[in-house]
Amino acid sequence: MTAFPRQRPRRLRSTPALRRLVAQTSLEPRHLVLPMFVADGIDEPRPIASMPGVYQHTRDSLRAAAAQAVSAGVGGLMLFGVPAQADKDSTGSVGADPDGVLNVALRDLSADLGDATVLMADTCLDEFTDHGHCGVLDDRGRVDNDATLSCYVELALAQADSGAHVVSPSGMMDGQVAAIRDGLDAAGHSDVVILAYAAKFASAFYGPFRDAVASTLSGDRRTYQQDPGNAREALHEVELDLAEGADIVMVKPAMGYLDVIAATAAVSSVPVAAYQVSGEYAMIAAAAANGWIDARAAALESLVGIRRAGADIVLSYWAAEAADWLA
Repeated sequence: MTAFPRQRPRRLRSTPALRRLVAQTSLEPRHLVLPMFVADGIDEPRPIASMPGVYQHTRDSLRAAAAQAVSAGVGGLMLFGVPAQADKDSTGSVGADPDGVLNVALRDLSADLGDATVLMADTCLDEFTDHGHCGVLDDRGRVDNDATLSCYVELALAQADSGAHVVSPSGMMDGQVAAIRDGLDAAGHSDVVILAYAAKFASAFYGPFRDAVASTLSGDRRTYQQDPGNAREALHEVELDLAEGADIVMVKPAMGYLDVIAATAAVSSVPVAAYQVSGEYAMIAAAAANGWIDARAAALESLVGIRRAGADIVLSYWAAEAADWLA
């Protein structure tokens, strides 16, 4: 007779109740944040072809979808604005305009939802500039880091004034967290949280997102986003943002960077977020549409994997559906 060890891990997998009791990683709706897009100049929600099930919303449809997601239990909402093409300029000034599409939508949701959810705003220029870069360009066509910081402060102040609980600088500018913190504090917004995109990689998986925000980007962002091969540099960026006062740090993308999430969680004194980006979502959605995988099972497994790596918060386009599945 074959001898087996007296401790057999399979014993703890024999029933759903046992598996639930000993689960080492949990996934709950509160861990999830739903990214949402609101567009100017449309009369009805516009499907994003490369992201099945995701839409550019009108103000009204955004309010309805946001209320539904919050009712399902998601932990927060991350808003992105899509202005009319004619409103874009070289400095992305419409992003700081109180009547710009993002700030109006923030006020809508703040009025509707109050503190029932965590209202987050993307604090970046790429949606608002006519060149599609995340910052102001110099005379050589390169992003001017320091000139961009003042624009980020203006964006953050406009978003905070409009009701955002969290501002989220995502452009990977050096010093962005410190500049925004100083600006918020000086304006009396010391309670507004800064979620820093601390380790944002120059990834091929952002393609569908650029459809979602009608990006006019020409070229790439490799001079200011991180090289996908550089994990130590990612940790250095995280440490810099922590030193500048980031309240939450984020790794983006998530699924290809689980090692970076784990390393960040090991050193961070604040919550760690990870963004399951548009291309990661689209892969699962496309495979499921072809009948190759089960969308629900694959989406939940991917989210558990991101949590297991160390993310306290996961931004995902599956968030509202996953919250319903987990109910």
